[in-house]
Amino acid sequence: MQSRRNFLQKGLLATAVVGSLATLLANNQSENISLKALNLDSVKKKSGKITFLQTTDVHCQLHAHDELFWENEKLTFRKTGGYAHLATALDVLKKENPENTITLDTGDMFQGSMLAVKTTGQAFVPLLNALNYDMYLPGNWEVVYYKKNMQKLLGSLLAPKICTNMYHDLGDGKRGELIFQPYQIVNKLGVKIGFLGYTDPLVPLRQSPLYSKGIIYTKPEENLKEYIAILKEQEQCDFVILLSHLGLSQQIALGNNPDCKGVDYIFGADTHERVRKPIQTEYTKIVEPGAFGSFVGRLDLTVEDGKITGDNYELIEVNPQKYPAKKEIVTLINEIEKPYKEEINKVLGYSTVPLYRNFVVENTIDTMIVDALKWKVKADVVLSNGFRFCPPRTTGKDGKVAITEGYLYDMLPIDSTIRTAKATGQQIMDWLEKELQNVFAQDASKRFGGWLIRFKGMQVEFKAFEKNGQRVQKVIIDNNPLDLAKSYTLCACEREGDPNDMLCRMKGVKGGTNTDFTLHSMMKEYLQKFSPITPILRQDAKILDASQELLSQVSGVDYKFV
Repeated sequence: MQSRRNFLQKGLLATAVVGSLATLLANNQSENISLKALNLDSVKKKSGKITFLQTTDVHCQLHAHDELFWENEKLTFRKTGGYAHLATALDVLKKENPENTITLDTGDMFQGSMLAVKTTGQAFVPLLNALNYDMYLPGNWEVVYYKKNMQKLLGSLLAPKICTNMYHDLGDGKRGELIFQPYQIVNKLGVKIGFLGYTDPLVPLRQSPLYSKGIIYTKPEENLKEYIAILKEQEQCDFVILLSHLGLSQQIALGNNPDCKGVDYIFGADTHERVRKPIQTEYTKIVEPGAFGSFVGRLDLTVEDGKITGDNYELIEVNPQKYPAKKEIVTLINEIEKPYKEEINKVLGYSTVPLYRNFVVENTIDTMIVDALKWKVKADVVLSNGFRFCPPRTTGKDGKVAITEGYLYDMLPIDSTIRTAKATGQQIMDWLEKELQNVFAQDASKRFGGWLIRFKGMQVEFKAFEKNGQRVQKVIIDNNPLDLAKSYTLCACEREGDPNDMLCRMKGVKGGTNTDFTLHSMMKEYLQKFSPITPILRQDAKILDASQELLSQVSGVDYKFV
């Protein structure tokens, strides 16, 4: 494989491909690769500890920021994260086990901030390289600047990128070669560790289909068993880790699938869940280390005479006081942010209540957005997607939350055009049931990424844990029960590549029309007119069989978001 040759030349990781030394040496005589260069000492059986450090879903959050915690049955906020603090945390943790620590980032590295948008992600390449990661997995948002830019961005990173289910589209649905190498092997303390990588195959449905044009995604089940066999039988790996940007529900479903037999751990991502104790499924253990650089997931393997005898996992909070900012990273951040800093920090308006997006059913950020949409567009019902990205922001000493230009991009990195269309009450009812199934499906493999859709102009009561198609209990529009035969005007953002008869994943709408304004221009106008705003939760979506403060769509396993 191409990765092996580069791997040996660049010395990115201490890899020992034991069964093919003669072949490697024969193929590389001109490059003078010697037995010493191949580091045969690393193959000897040893004792000690192998440490894995995982970050994920940082979404381009440069600085320490507010983070939401659910403690003692109430909201709590404290500062976490920031790349300079994260760099220190990684350095400190690596120093505990310098020869046998592997650092990984499992996606959503280039989307989620104004700086990312203004530089199409390029500003974050030197920053990620400066943190000295050993391996990367592309996330679902790596395609946001389209395929060619995704390849350029990830290709600029110094460490290997693995993804076992993203293929070049040759046209007419014909599948070409994998875009990235399918696996990576690392040898530590005589233990051979194999890595596979899977990103969400639902990307073309979850996001604008144009973003991933030219890419074919396959489900993990289509080749997982084959690659586990390669790692375990051909490569003789002792331990297999699956890097996954599928979301916690999908990862749990995969962990209970017989095809996953042979995977020791799934290092998860995408849904921003904070797994503090590994979730044990039938065939593997699953972890996921939150989002926004607020946490580092740490797995330690105990090795005795080349054999793994135990494992321990913890979720480490990136506390800025415990991990002071690394000066070199601060300098780098100042340099890359300088041309845009004044614009990023420009205040557009204020909120009198904390802004957050952590709850499954209803959040203040999205309440603010649908309030603005309903004010700007004279529609019966306005809709906003159930995004998860954007860290919270709390009130300052003046009792107000400053909503800056940069924070607007954190909330809405894609400045979509606003679109209106008409749908019947029956279409709305069917769509609501489908959206609820996406979030709360009893079969974890059928849960779609994201929280519940947000709306204004409609009140919905539902049972999350009822059967599919029977969750919606009541729908009110304009103070009247939903009329299945009536036509209603809807408003939402346009997704590039969607046909005119689709709005917010609702198919068959009529009269789809783009307005003259975008989400950003609408929000700026709204804040200029009404600031300070107070987006208090209204329970427009009311859950009848669970807490309104539900913080995760995951159920049926030993896990709680805190």
